[in-house]
Amino acid sequence: MIIGLGTLINIVTIIAGSTVGVLAGSKLAPKTRDLITDVLGLITILAAASAIIPMFSVEFSTSLPKGWTLLSILGSLLIGGIIGSALKLEDRLERLGEKLRRKFGANQEGSFVEGFVSSSLLFVIGPLAILGSISDGMGTGIDQLSLKSILDFFAAIAFAASLGWGVAASAIPVGIYQGIWTVIGFLLGNILAQYQIDAMTVVGGLLLLSIGLRLLRVKEVAVGNLLPALAIAPVFVYALHASLI
Repeated sequence: MIIGLGTLINIVTIIAGSTVGVLAGSKLAPKTRDLITDVLGLITILAAASAIIPMFSVEFSTSLPKGWTLLSILGSLLIGGIIGSALKLEDRLERLGEKLRRKFGANQEGSFVEGFVSSSLLFVIGPLAILGSISDGMGTGIDQLSLKSILDFFAAIAFAASLGWGVAASAIPVGIYQGIWTVIGFLLGNILAQYQIDAMTVVGGLLLLSIGLRLLRVKEVAVGNLLPALAIAPVFVYALHASLI
């Protein structure tokens, strides 16, 4: 089995799904595309709800000091948000999206950047991206990334039909993110405990909720600035877990 094959397949499916979506979306009326965006917002919120479930598991709560289940997520988001704001990650993501828009020669600047940012976050958030990439790196199979690729293919069709080529550009950060986890899996093996993965999943679920609110035009949350929370979460809960020992 070639290490990294799972991520490569995932990248191809995102680009393929985006291409199908753009070709189909060009034939849709603007009101229909807006409706598709609203549906995507609702589905993204549903995905966020499922990602938050691990916070209520017995395993997660017993791995942390009493009363810290919710506070650990709050702390991760606050620390991550402060770091992200200091680094101006949201602005950097938007500038990157704009550069890619010009490179692709795409029109509708707003929808391209929105498609790039929203789909990038959607595709990298969740346990399948982390666990699947680690499993790929360890050489124990690409079953999880294969499943993720199928899901991302259809999600890319739906997103690209409304938001255009920015969705295809999201294959770049997906490749980088999952590639990093693949290397980690190759070098260190299974380095995260389940409660750490749960913390990342819950934080990711809240980021997905923010994306859903943006797609529904309810609230413009600077999701990019919260991205460091994904890295902070497993470290923060590990420190809390260590205080129990």
